[in-house]
Amino acid sequence: MADKPAIPGAGSAVAEKLERLGLRREADLVFHLPLRYEDETRLTTIRDALPGVPAQFEVEVISCEVAYRPRRQLVAKVRDDSGMLVLRFLNFYPSQQKALQAGARLRVFGEVRGGFFGSEIIHPRFHAVHESEPLPQGLTPVYPTTAGLGQATLRKLIDRALEHVPLDDTLPEDLRRRLTLPELAASVRTLHHPPPDISLEQLETRGHPAWRRVAFDELLAQQLSLRRAHALRRQRGAPVLAPGGRLCDALLAQLPFRLTGAQQRVWREIAADIEAPHPMQRLLQGDVGSGKTVIAALAMLRAVDNGYQAALMAPTEILAEQHYRKLSQWLQPLGLEVAWLSGSQKKRERSAWLEKVGAGDTALVVGTHALIEEGVEFANLGLAIVDEQHRFGVKQRLALKRKGMGADARRAAPSASSPPVGGSEPTLRAWGANTVPHQLTMSATPIPRTLAMSYYADLDVSVIDELPPGRTPVLTKLVSDTRREEVIARVRDACAAGRQAYWVCPLIEESEALQLKTAQETFEHLTAELPGLRIGLVHGRLKAEEKAAVMAAFVANEVQLLVATTVIEVGVDVPNATLMVIEHAERFGLAQLHQLRGRVGRGSFDSACILLYAQPLGETARARLKIIFENSDGFEISRQDLHLRGPGEFIGARQSGLPMLRYADLEDSALVEQARTAAEELLRGDPVIVRSHLERWLGGRGDLLGA
Repeated sequence: MADKPAIPGAGSAVAEKLERLGLRREADLVFHLPLRYEDETRLTTIRDALPGVPAQFEVEVISCEVAYRPRRQLVAKVRDDSGMLVLRFLNFYPSQQKALQAGARLRVFGEVRGGFFGSEIIHPRFHAVHESEPLPQGLTPVYPTTAGLGQATLRKLIDRALEHVPLDDTLPEDLRRRLTLPELAASVRTLHHPPPDISLEQLETRGHPAWRRVAFDELLAQQLSLRRAHALRRQRGAPVLAPGGRLCDALLAQLPFRLTGAQQRVWREIAADIEAPHPMQRLLQGDVGSGKTVIAALAMLRAVDNGYQAALMAPTEILAEQHYRKLSQWLQPLGLEVAWLSGSQKKRERSAWLEKVGAGDTALVVGTHALIEEGVEFANLGLAIVDEQHRFGVKQRLALKRKGMGADARRAAPSASSPPVGGSEPTLRAWGANTVPHQLTMSATPIPRTLAMSYYADLDVSVIDELPPGRTPVLTKLVSDTRREEVIARVRDACAAGRQAYWVCPLIEESEALQLKTAQETFEHLTAELPGLRIGLVHGRLKAEEKAAVMAAFVANEVQLLVATTVIEVGVDVPNATLMVIEHAERFGLAQLHQLRGRVGRGSFDSACILLYAQPLGETARARLKIIFENSDGFEISRQDLHLRGPGEFIGARQSGLPMLRYADLEDSALVEQARTAAEELLRGDPVIVRSHLERWLGGRGDLLGA
């Protein structure tokens, strides 16, 4: 594309492949660092080769032929003074066949293994050499690449970039020395061209000081970008949601429970934010069942008390409807109407709600993605709440907030005063075009501290780290699916005792590839096995009204056993349900397993979660099941999940819009903390350094985070 900076030496075909790797500038090539290294500084004789250990050989080609056994392949026989070796290519080019002519002298690199005709290497790397040609003096870098882009091409382009791209240090000298970090230029050159005396283990485990310097600079760029976005947001205006209204106190007075200490602390943090004249950007996280919804309700009431609208958006209809029912139950006695918007609504019902919300006749709105669709307008949205925020893309989250921007251009309304409790809703206020709503995001997937410090540096974070009293611990059992009949008997006993149960399946339709039990098949099997029980079925393909009817029957104990897919992962609150069976638990992620387990144990009865798994278990699946079996603390589960999956997959970085970390290890909390502190220091006093550091690492893309 014409607007992309060209990389010298790269034609259009190569440039297109570099683009796939995110390499658009020469500076990007400099920081495209090796994935691993190969030791070509020494030769091994064929006789001394160890199976499975990469080694380099200097050999002469004896013969080369295209064989058909059973498929077309190129087979070359080579030798040195100690023995013979076969080189086998299952895919090859004419140029390779030409280079492997009898008599050619080669250096070959690869792993030797036993073959049908003796020792062989499959797809070795090789090149022609002259006798007495010197060996390389350092380790050979192997770079991340894509189809059609060879290592030789990458090395050539990277070496050229190293000659052209300035690597002046963006860190102030006193800061670099204080953190005992090596110079950037020396670090980058060391990683691309390691000297012969360097430790291969230190390089490959990224324990070398050169890797530490690069990781620090990457973390610093991320911190600077996110914190600058945070500062830019604070320069905008937001409605001042002042205390003193009566709705919050009225809600607390009528609730059948008292807020926990953690809930009270979190509410104070949020209340302080929304009293300020700049937009709140806060993440509220708390384990399953910790009581985030009541905090959301208090924040929404504070908006209404001040004459503004508040909206809550959830990713699934079941979760959104759960919020709608809970908020309606709490707020209707206060004289407040809650609007409901979802994609499955009848057109007439949806139009009626849209008219009321647009006119400001209804101040509270709950819904799914339907809240951000075209045609949905708010009179003056003062607070936007997004639940399970990691399930939404960055554009979806921003879209809800933007629904409230510039609302005065559409409508002006007189100032408001709080109505008497049980009276009519307050009149809505008008506000300025540069004003944006406060935003609260919520998550029941606890985020480990180092991850929060890194990927959520632009958010203020509140944590509910205490469960409400009366929650019973859930007993977790790992059971092989060969004992399915025992589990069915356990379900029969639980329901006979007056309790209810869930049976969760991962798929709706039969998949020959995965051979998983389906919800439909399981429903039919359990109906036959448990004729005395009333059994319901819920999955994502049911019509909304059918799904709602089954869920309502389960809540009312008219259905004793609910067979479901993961649509019930969040948002279902049935205290009488004491047993959760998860089919093919080895196929679920840790966050899903923890969320599902949190659907039981919500009352005062002893509860259990049975994880049914199929043999054989892979290493990762075994590790996941061990973690969920041994831990009930969501934060510890998340910490170990982060270790298993890495930060990008853990938070869905592509969907979230956050920059991926390539080199930094978030388990190195000390380095994350140092980068965070350095970012604060540089933002206070060195704007030139901030700009040059961000340009080097993000190429100007960091500003996307301020959207």
